[in-house]
Amino acid sequence: MKTAKNLFPKIIAFENLYDAAQKAAKGKREQQNVMHFFLNLEENLWQLQEQLANGNYVPGAYSTFHIYDPKPRMISAAPFRDRVVHHALMN
Repeated sequence: MKTAKNLFPKIIAFENLYDAAQKAAKGKREQQNVMHFFLNLEENLWQLQEQLANGNYVPGAYSTFHIYDPKPRMISAAPFRDRVVHHALMN
């Protein structure tokens, strides 16, 4: 099994974060938090990149809600900027 090294600079590259934001927003562009993030997309991505590079990034609080179709269950959703970071890691 090969070991990949020095991946962090690739993960926090602006292009990777931009692609991650596009993927995270797929099917969710009409949601208020997504529209708010995309209103200042470039600034938000630079800020996110800086926080990741400095080690100051702190994940936000999950929002919890219930759905009842097809069965009742509780859903915990991460904030949009956390989903961007997740997609950046998976790219």
